[in-house]
Amino acid sequence: MPPDTSAPPSDAPDPRVRTFSPVCRAVALLLGPYAEVVLHDPTTDRVLAIWNPMTPRAPGDPSLLGELDEIDPSAPDVYGPYEKLLPDGRRLSSVSAVLRDDADRPAAVLCVNLDRGPLEQAAALLAGFAAPTAPRPEPLFERDWTERMNDVIGGHVRAQGRPLERFTREDRLAVLRELDEAGVFAVRRAVPAVATALRISRSTAYSLLAEVKHPAGPALAAGPASPASPASPAGSARPAGSAGPRKDRKE
Repeated sequence: MPPDTSAPPSDAPDPRVRTFSPVCRAVALLLGPYAEVVLHDPTTDRVLAIWNPMTPRAPGDPSLLGELDEIDPSAPDVYGPYEKLLPDGRRLSSVSAVLRDDADRPAAVLCVNLDRGPLEQAAALLAGFAAPTAPRPEPLFERDWTERMNDVIGGHVRAQGRPLERFTREDRLAVLRELDEAGVFAVRRAVPAVATALRISRSTAYSLLAEVKHPAGPALAAGPASPASPASPAGSARPAGSAGPRKDRKE
């Protein structure tokens, strides 16, 4: 275990330090070396102990806890996180908690000061990788139908806000319609690739594509059945059919 960097007075160790030291040490070990943990005496406004110190202050130095009086507690006996600035320009996120004794009196104040510098550097690094450095050169991709296919399908996934497995029939028809307008299906063997990308079977993809290319087809196919039902009563009388036999009689 790393040596204890706190320096409470050795001649008369404060019982509060012995009581709260395990908690302070645990936080310091978890977040160190990027977090400073300080235990303050709220009565004398002095530092009782400090772990992973970021400044030259030491036990016995003034705590200057008056700054907490200007902050509204975020929870009972908890203040922050709030921002602090070190002399070297480092920004800290700090949180303070009042620790009470058995009589519910403030016994100590625990402060954790987290150095935000490494986190901000990591965030800037990730943002640099995530952000494109320049617009995509479209001439390089205008003939790449797979890129166009991915752009269309990925765009619909983002717009719908749900994965491909939860796409409805209308969602898939909209995707295929846009792919057809983009000329993707003019490429040989594009349909199997689109089916794989949409996670549907080839037969389903061909069926939906036929509906996209011939939107009136299904209506015409259903057409003879629907007019037939209103026409059936007349059909039972069959005026045209009955006229036939009358002509036969006349002949």
